[in-house]
Amino acid sequence: MAKTTPTDRFDEIPDDLTRVGAHRAPARQGRGWIGFAWAALATGVLVLAGVVALAALTDSINLDLPFTASGAPTDDAPATDQSEEPEATETAAPIEPLLDPSVSITVLNGTSTAGLAGAAGDKLVAEGWCGAAGPDTVAEGPCADSTAVGSRANASSTEIAATAVYYGDPANESAALALVASLGIGEAQLSEDFPESPITVLLGSDYLQIAG
Repeated sequence: MAKTTPTDRFDEIPDDLTRVGAHRAPARQGRGWIGFAWAALATGVLVLAGVVALAALTDSINLDLPFTASGAPTDDAPATDQSEEPEATETAAPIEPLLDPSVSITVLNGTSTAGLAGAAGDKLVAEGWCGAAGPDTVAEGPCADSTAVGSRANASSTEIAATAVYYGDPANESAALALVASLGIGEAQLSEDFPESPITVLLGSDYLQIAG
């Protein structure tokens, strides 16, 4: 015969008794990944802050950070001063025509009109160009005592259209320009085509229109 334990007050549980004590609810799915993501984000922020601080202290690391202004000056490319004005370039002063009575002048007739070189030479001598006097020319006025002697001749049988004044030395440019003014026509040109004369006047057919 089995022996029964006598009942006492602990074997009777009141109906209105609530559960007392600690208990653990079942873990929610995905809670572990959220914690890992926050930890990874914090680690990345700490690493980036360390690299930036190291670069600022040692100046040995160049970073192209997305928050860096694209137009901001850097140590490698110093900002230029936009207030600086460009240096003005000096232009050479124009050559002024200058009559030179001492320079020898050769007058060549480039047309078929006979005597044109002699007539033009006499006109130049009368205006003070003593070097335009030929060997047989008797100069008067300011050129009466001049020793500058030029020459006069026919250029060729070919008709020259445009009158030109040629000079071989740049130092005679001002005299060549003044000769063009005295002739009333032509163009001064630096050339080595006439090395036997400092200045050579080649009369073209256009000179006939003003010579009359």
